Amino acid sequence: MTITTHTISDKQFAEIITDEVLVASAEAGLDLLGNIYYQGFDGIILYEKNIIPAFFDLKTGMAGEVLQKFSNYRMQLAIIGEFDKYESNALHDFILESNKAKQVLFVASLHEALNMIG
Repeated sequence: MTITTHTISDKQFAEIITDEVLVASAEAGLDLLGNIYYQGFDGIILYEKNIIPAFFDLKTGMAGEVLQKFSNYRMQLAIIGEFDKYESNALHDFILESNKAKQVLFVASLHEALNMIG
């Protein structure tokens, strides 16, 4: 796992680069959050491939549980991926609302993430 630091408006964001699945459970998501938080970062940029598909099925409750932790710690999260492939209207609505609030962002590219966070 490689962490690339991006500085935006005096805030530090950790871009996590790996081929591994890092968020396979709510507990794993919290572990990642804690690890990055205690390194002094203000936010995390993560790729969709690093999160199990069940996260994107809102019925599992995993997304809500993980994202609530990010909100509690006031840690921004940007997830880079292709979310159109998911057929759930509820997920698409969730993504739209999340992107408006900007605590958790679902974006298509690193460039888009860097423009929206901070």
